[in-house]
Amino acid sequence: MQRARPRARRSRYNVSYRLTRSVPAVIAAFVLVVVVVTATFTYKRIDDFLSTTTGRHFNPIGEVVQAVEPSPGTIAYKLKHGQQVNVLLLGRGGYENDAPYLTDSIMAVTIDPASGRVSMVSIPRDLVIGMNLQSTSSRVWYNKINAAYEVPYTNIICCVASQYQGRDGGGHAAEHEVGKVTGLTFDRYIAVDFKAFRDMVNALGGVDVCLSTNLDDYSYPAYGGGYHPIHFKAGCQHLTGEQALQIARSRHAEQAAQSSDFGRARRQQDIMQAIKKKATTINGFSKAPALLTALQNNITTDMSVSDMRAIYDWGKNLPDSSIIRVALTAPAPGTEGNLLDSYNCGMGPGVSQLCADDPSFAMIHRYIAAVLIDPAVLSEKAPVQFANGANNFAGLENRVTSMFDPTGLQLADPITHRAVAQTVVLDYSNGQFPQTAKWLATFFGASVVTATPTSPAPASGQQTYGLVVVLGHDFARRWLGQ
Repeated sequence: MQRARPRARRSRYNVSYRLTRSVPAVIAAFVLVVVVVTATFTYKRIDDFLSTTTGRHFNPIGEVVQAVEPSPGTIAYKLKHGQQVNVLLLGRGGYENDAPYLTDSIMAVTIDPASGRVSMVSIPRDLVIGMNLQSTSSRVWYNKINAAYEVPYTNIICCVASQYQGRDGGGHAAEHEVGKVTGLTFDRYIAVDFKAFRDMVNALGGVDVCLSTNLDDYSYPAYGGGYHPIHFKAGCQHLTGEQALQIARSRHAEQAAQSSDFGRARRQQDIMQAIKKKATTINGFSKAPALLTALQNNITTDMSVSDMRAIYDWGKNLPDSSIIRVALTAPAPGTEGNLLDSYNCGMGPGVSQLCADDPSFAMIHRYIAAVLIDPAVLSEKAPVQFANGANNFAGLENRVTSMFDPTGLQLADPITHRAVAQTVVLDYSNGQFPQTAKWLATFFGASVVTATPTSPAPASGQQTYGLVVVLGHDFARRWLGQ
């Protein structure tokens, strides 16, 4: 089993959420919900907006009934009864781009009312998947996952199955393919293009954002192809919609503080907060008609008003600390990555593509299902360290640590370990962290072994307190789907 070369360790406390270009989709989706729920317009104006964005006409009596006693299976019903809700957020280039239907931003959002938390999982656009969207189910079409949404609206393949045709066909096709990767069944989708994000900020009269350093990006993509260099000074400044989009999307800044994943995430979160703050003020609500106009022709969703209201009511006071942001990534210079790698897995040589280490996606399913760790586990604040005992899988300890960095576990720097066949959880705490030990044993399929500082003999750099997970050959094989 040949694996990637070992990579340098890093601090556990410089966490990057890798939001990348999913942020415009997230922000626009949030404002869509806020505007529709809080707007006080004429029946015709709201009906026009909803019929354009959702394909449904406004039914005020039905919405009142749903608000009082929602139907089983609806988002409102699930949230009321403590059931998880999954929403797929898609960001696409729109008609100002050569490929208007490619979804370069893909984010799977899980709302968990039982724990009062939300997970946001970013799926890279270059992930290759064998799609089965045609009427003949045995046909498999290998392409990047960002192509799923465009299938009903182009002629890239023939014989598209009926459930992926029509107004919501792209959203349902994307739900199907992203669901195969994540293991999630989606309740609804929202597809937003970058024009909506830009026009939305302009409708608000711009937003105020502060930069910690200058931002100079000479490789920012131009709409007509090629590059359009952008330059922003350090400090607080008022941004137009185009400027906010540039700061949110920039990926190749000259300044290290801005080009890193951490720097991008910080900028994007600042923009999100600025838009949220302005959109939910009295002055922001007064701009609701302009916001409806900005969003109407650039958002497609199968959500109903009751869906939007239920999500808004549930999450309007949700603190940022309750949102867990993770991403599926591959190793790259300066990063460990986690469950993906880069090689030819179906698109042919010379094509930039990402491939799941486990082609069945079972390990990704397991990971995403575990992202919202039980609060009882996190409350123990157990010191946890991952050690690689699968000596034919270099870097596994880094990948696993990278996976669980954002979840709230208290992680130490990972280490290498002498080879072991079976994964074990070494408990140096004399049973002080029973919930965490049980959770780790369940996720990794391991047994819990009581340990002392001298027995079993620790590896170099290994902590001899708290809990140490020694990853064995059995877990390495499961990682690869073997």
